[in-house]
Amino acid sequence: MNYSRQREIILKTLQSNVVHPTAEYLYSILKETEPNISLATLYRNLNQLAENDIIKKIDGLDSSSHFDHNTHQHYHFICEKCKRVFDISADVAPDIVQKAEQQTGFLIKKHDIIFNGICKECLDYIKDSN
Repeated sequence: MNYSRQREIILKTLQSNVVHPTAEYLYSILKETEPNISLATLYRNLNQLAENDIIKKIDGLDSSSHFDHNTHQHYHFICEKCKRVFDISADVAPDIVQKAEQQTGFLIKKHDIIFNGICKECLDYIKDSN
């Protein structure tokens, strides 16, 4: 992938926002310092970064994809109440790929695991409300 100043700015903005933002959220931040950047340019660059495994694209929350600068092996948890995305260490199931390969005979090259439920903060809020 060739160097692009806009791509570098997009990546730095994503790295400074650990909330697993959507493209629309990143766009609202970028417009403050980069008023000439278009939403189409942002989407194109985010998709190129994801295709080159520089960032992760997370689908499954809503109609918008979320993006993650952390490319180390980890899983995601999506809260059904607050809609935030949390990282979960891959250590919770360190041999899941090997077990899946053994059981299926498949060669797994990539995988994404997303847990859905209610985060601790929302659970605490629900308990306090009752």
